[in-house]
Amino acid sequence: MSVVAFAVAAPDRYIRAVDRAPAPPDDPVTSAFVSGDERALRAVYDAHSRLVHSYCRRVVGPDAAADVTQEVFLAAWRSRERFDPGQGTLTGWLMGIARFKAIDATRARARRPEISDEQAPEASVEDRDPDDTALRMLLTEALQQLPDRARRMVELAFFEDLTHTEIAERTNQPLGTVKSDIRRGLERLRRNMEGFDAAPA
Repeated sequence: MSVVAFAVAAPDRYIRAVDRAPAPPDDPVTSAFVSGDERALRAVYDAHSRLVHSYCRRVVGPDAAADVTQEVFLAAWRSRERFDPGQGTLTGWLMGIARFKAIDATRARARRPEISDEQAPEASVEDRDPDDTALRMLLTEALQQLPDRARRMVELAFFEDLTHTEIAERTNQPLGTVKSDIRRGLERLRRNMEGFDAAPA
């Protein structure tokens, strides 16, 4: 089972699979965002809007995706003081907000008159679980952001179901390196999930 499938299917087990680690030092942009620096808002938008918009497009469709994406960042800005870096990443927190906004938009759309096929979302809330979609995208994004070696270790452990010893043999890396790379990689993924769960409704 892949790390994404495992995390989505059993998030509690996934989170428990990694020991809780201290939060990393505050990112300067994140700190500036929380403190109300509007330049940081632009930086946060530039860094995360692609992922948020892609998610919104999948849930609410291309016609409404831009508006919902704007609502996500507006809500994040208004709630910025509630973001706690110790509870997860800003990426996860934003995706958690996107989940609520996308569900609200889809429900509002369902109450309107019939819409055309061009305006219809790629998959409705009934057809595709917005939580499942968000978690998969969030974890895939986090996996892609890992250093190459750590990402390879995590992929071998979950996609190919190799033991730490087998990974060490496959990659010609010391066993301790394999274990530390996998643990750091899983910690990154876990923190993104916690940020998702900590987002305000």
